[in-house]
Amino acid sequence: MTTLSIFNQNQPDTAHTVTSDPQVISDTLKEQGVRFERWPTRDLPSDASQEQILAVYADEVNQLKQECGFQTADVVSLTSDHPQKTELRKKFLDEHTHSEDEVRFFVRGQGLFYLHFDDQIYAVMCQKNDLISVPNGTRHWFDMGAEPEFTCIRLFTNPEGWVASFTGEDIAAQIPRYEALAGVKA
Repeated sequence: MTTLSIFNQNQPDTAHTVTSDPQVISDTLKEQGVRFERWPTRDLPSDASQEQILAVYADEVNQLKQECGFQTADVVSLTSDHPQKTELRKKFLDEHTHSEDEVRFFVRGQGLFYLHFDDQIYAVMCQKNDLISVPNGTRHWFDMGAEPEFTCIRLFTNPEGWVASFTGEDIAAQIPRYEALAGVKA
C-alpha cells in the first residue's frame, strides 16, 4: 500500500502523520513542489525487457519528456537475488540532492523515498502505479530495503543519468528505515 508518513527530524522515532489516501498524498506533496500521481499499469510479463516496458509506457514517457524536458528514459530493476543489492542499497541511503528532478514510475514492487523539507521528513512508500517527481535541489534519499523487489522507469535531463551531490548530513540514519515502515498502515 502506498503511504505517506511525516516525521519531525527532532523526534525521528514516531511519525506524526500517516496516510494511505492517494489524493491526500498527492495534495500534501504538491504543497512541497513534489509531483505524485497514480498511473494505470499495463500487463507485462515478469521478465519484460527494458525495451518492452518503455514501449508499453511510451505515451506517458513521451508526455513527460515533452512537458518537463527530459532527454532520456531507462528502466531499473532490482530483485532480492541481486548479487550487489547491499551495495546498491547503501549507495542511495545517504541524504543527497540532484541538479535535475528525480522521476520514478513504479512498474512493479515498491521503494521508499524520504524527502527533507525544513525540519520535516516525508517518507513516501511508492508502489506499483506510483509516479513521483522529486524537484531538483530537494534533499532526499531512497531505501529499497534489504530484499529489494522493484522495477521503475527513470527519466533524466542529464544524459549521464543519476548524479548525486551528498549533503554529509546523518539525518537518514535517524529516521526509521524501510523495514520499519513497509508494514505501516494509515
